[in-house]
Amino acid sequence: MPGIVVGLDGSPNSERALDWSLRHAAALHSSLTAVAVHQVTKSYWGHEPVVGAGDVAAVDQLQRSAEEMTQRALSRLTEGKPSSVQVRAVNGFVVEELVNASHDADELVLGSRSTTGLTRLVMGSISSEVMQHSACPVVIVPHHR
Repeated sequence: MPGIVVGLDGSPNSERALDWSLRHAAALHSSLTAVAVHQVTKSYWGHEPVVGAGDVAAVDQLQRSAEEMTQRALSRLTEGKPSSVQVRAVNGFVVEELVNASHDADELVLGSRSTTGLTRLVMGSISSEVMQHSACPVVIVPHHR
């Protein structure tokens, strides 16, 4: 998936990242792939994801939601469009899936997290982990102030 990859989670911050990514991909005449990950449980015996029947239905709904979000964002573009736009929803571990997507990407775009202080320390940060392990440059689009 060469081109720009953007991570979507349905939040306003990821929507801002999607808008920025679409404009950026259009300016570069690049392709854009939006990736949404349905977080699943880790196997007790290893690092493998455990995917149940409910997860299959959830990722189907996630695919539809991500496609709708992307179509709304495309309709907001006023100048140019990316060379192509794909939406992909998968079951897995969020950081792992985004890092895997970075291996074939020219750039990975994520929305920032709006939490600060203790909440950030306790919960960790997906964007921080992805930045540490990404195989391509990572752009963090800041939240609206």
